[in-house]
Amino acid sequence: MPLSPEELNRYSRHLLMDEFGIEAQLKLKSSKVLVVGAGGLGCPCLLYLAAAGVGFLGIADDDVVSLSNLQRQILYNTEDVGLPKAEISKQLLLKKNPFVQIETHGRIDPQNVLSIIENYDLVIDGSDNFSTRYLLNDACVITRKPYIYGALFKFEGQVSAFNYQDGPTYRCLYPEAPAAGEVPACGEAGVLGVLPGIIGTWQATEAIKIITGLGEPLKGKLLVINLLSNSFEVLNFSANPANKEIIQLGVYDEVCAADLNSIDYKTLTSWLSDENIDLIDVREEHEYERYSIGGRNIPLPELEDFLSTFDHKKKTVLFCQTGTRSLQAMEFLKTQLPQLEVYNLKGGLQATL
Repeated sequence: MPLSPEELNRYSRHLLMDEFGIEAQLKLKSSKVLVVGAGGLGCPCLLYLAAAGVGFLGIADDDVVSLSNLQRQILYNTEDVGLPKAEISKQLLLKKNPFVQIETHGRIDPQNVLSIIENYDLVIDGSDNFSTRYLLNDACVITRKPYIYGALFKFEGQVSAFNYQDGPTYRCLYPEAPAAGEVPACGEAGVLGVLPGIIGTWQATEAIKIITGLGEPLKGKLLVINLLSNSFEVLNFSANPANKEIIQLGVYDEVCAADLNSIDYKTLTSWLSDENIDLIDVREEHEYERYSIGGRNIPLPELEDFLSTFDHKKKTVLFCQTGTRSLQAMEFLKTQLPQLEVYNLKGGLQATL
């Protein structure tokens, strides 16, 4: 389908470039891109892909906007707190570019991922957990779709293009996931607000390059950016042929562990009137003193010293800032006190704001 007069004007700065031109713009218009996660990475990525003229965007996210998101998730405003991210971002992007079609999806899981991904040309990962990354990687290998990766930690970000033109996959770079709770999420360690904007925009750039065939995507290369030191490193890694032979999805333990024996804040509030609840905040003491919803404060590193204080006749509910440390605490208690009925507050205190 040719570009309309309005589209020719809208994308004129693309069309002026000899290296880009109308042929590349038409490739963008006919492309379908799925962005998993409409958070810190997904927001800038979606914004620039829509503005660039990608014809069809998929947004996969089942979360709602929270106040703590606004420091970096640039699609949302204060009045959006409590509203679904996927729908809010869709409305804004359609205002940005009415020539883009947008479909929203809920949470990506092993049951729906293949049927969703098969309708797109490539997948961009804006998630913040290892289980989703391995799930997306394996689904992209099975469906033969390029997978654009981004990750954040404090002041450092990573970008790569996996499964592109027979190149390496995510498992070639990271063969095994760390144990649940071993690596903190940004809600635990923090992240500089502008960093997701840089990494998410870089992911959008990689998508545009792959769609149009321009330049050299980060195939077999990991870009590492540190904003404090202004350093840019490109690390080369090779493919492991065995990682390209995945024919079915596996078991993604972190997802299962997080969901099993996890409760949401609404459930917790209904339980708090029950005297048979032992509420444990596993954050550090200074975090507990700054803000808490009550209960005992037993920092995760000290948990082993308090094993004798747990009552097997009570439900034990663990929480932290985002659910990462409390998940690790739950796994520890399940091994040390197998008869204890223990639960993790999904999303932690962040989910209560």
